[in-house]
Amino acid sequence: MIGNLSLYGTFIVKICMLKEKIIGIDCEKEVNLITSFIQRIVEEAGAKGVLVGLSGGVDSSLVVALCVKALGNDKVIGLIMPEDFTPKKDIQDAEELAGSLRIKLIYAPINTIVSTFIKSLNIDTKEPYQKVPLANLRARVRMCILYYYANLYNYLVAGTGDKSEDLIGYFTKYGDGGVDFLPIAHLYKTQVRMLAEYLGVPKSIAYKPSSPQLYPGHKATDEIPLDYEQLDPVLYALFDLKLSPEEVSKLTNTSLSLIEGILRLHENSEHKRRYPKMLKEW
Repeated sequence: MIGNLSLYGTFIVKICMLKEKIIGIDCEKEVNLITSFIQRIVEEAGAKGVLVGLSGGVDSSLVVALCVKALGNDKVIGLIMPEDFTPKKDIQDAEELAGSLRIKLIYAPINTIVSTFIKSLNIDTKEPYQKVPLANLRARVRMCILYYYANLYNYLVAGTGDKSEDLIGYFTKYGDGGVDFLPIAHLYKTQVRMLAEYLGVPKSIAYKPSSPQLYPGHKATDEIPLDYEQLDPVLYALFDLKLSPEEVSKLTNTSLSLIEGILRLHENSEHKRRYPKMLKEW
């Protein structure tokens, strides 16, 4: 029994160390690195500023706060692009954050645009198999709107994806994945939350459950294999520490089948993280 307790204690220590490695970032240093990166990207592109699509969630809130810190509020524009089913609280959170940062805010509801697609393509929205294609369509409509304004103002589109989403392909190709640069794609979701709080993003946003809202009632946990608190240690162990699935399963107390499923998500979404293949690469 004592031996079992000793093994259990060692296991808990390893879990705590693993989580500490993931979230234990130097926030001041990270902010300085990211803001310098944003400044360099904008300068090299000869752009006048950046656009950020605001959802009221933590990722877009952190990105817009970083962009304002890097460029000033006069060079950052936020776009709110709601659907009919977008929660009012999300819109309110985005509005209040934009107000506190004193940035220009543009409203561009997408419901009529999406409805036009549905009507023109004769889509039966009651069919279950249409849910994901329509969800991705909404993300791509938002990308088009962002680039319209980017072209109009000579701005760059700042991406809001993080490392947790990137590694498992949890983004829409040519939707929220269609951007000019990714300022927080090296940070896991747990790190994003910590950095957002450090920069003064309200806790109600920083720790809000992730919700892409690409269909009514849409939650990230509907589609990702684990909540981010459990997913991030697994991803860190797999891709940063490069441990075997068996080792990760034991270290994180996660079933091997789930670990293997996460690896399949990573492998199957590889095309999303690469430039389209060309014949000369074969």
